Amino acid sequence: MERYLTPERTGYDIGVSFLRPKNLEEYIGQDKVKERLKLAIEAAKKRKEPLDHVLLAGPPGLGKTTLAYVIANEMGTNIHITSGPVLEKQGDMAAILTNLEFGDVLFIDEIHRLNRAVEEILYSALEDFQIDIMIGKGPSARSIRIDIKPFTLVGATTRSGLLSS
Repeated sequence: MERYLTPERTGYDIGVSFLRPKNLEEYIGQDKVKERLKLAIEAAKKRKEPLDHVLLAGPPGLGKTTLAYVIANEMGTNIHITSGPVLEKQGDMAAILTNLEFGDVLFIDEIHRLNRAVEEILYSALEDFQIDIMIGKGPSARSIRIDIKPFTLVGATTRSGLLSS
C-alpha cells in the first residue's frame, strides 16, 4: 500500500479531528478543572471580555492541548497554536500577537521553553495588551508601542518548575 503525504486534509485527518471533544461536557476527567473553567468562561462571556490567561501544567498525555481547543470553542473564538521552542526571536512573537483578533486563544505548548527575550514581549502583551517594537539599530533606533487586541493565553507545560518567575 502506498502512502502519500500532502498538505491538504485527507478524509483520515478530518475523521481524527472529530475524536477531540468540542466542549467541557464532552471532555472526560479533570472535573475540578472543568468546573473552574466553566465558571471563568461564563463570567468572561457575561462581561463580553476574553477569558483570563490560563496555565495548564501536568505530565504528557493528560489533555492539555485538547483542553486549549475546548476553551477556544467554549469562548466561540479562534485558536492559534505554537510552541515555546519555535519562537526564537522577539519578532516571531510580535508577528503572532499582532495578528490575533479580539478574544482569540493563543496556545503555547512547552511554554517553559520560551526564549527570555521572547518572554519579555509576551509579558507586556499579557499585562496591558501592548508591545514595544524596536525600529532600527544603534543611536538612531527607536521604540514604537503597538496596541494589540485583548486575547487569552493558554500556556501548557510538563515542567512548571522551569517557568521563569
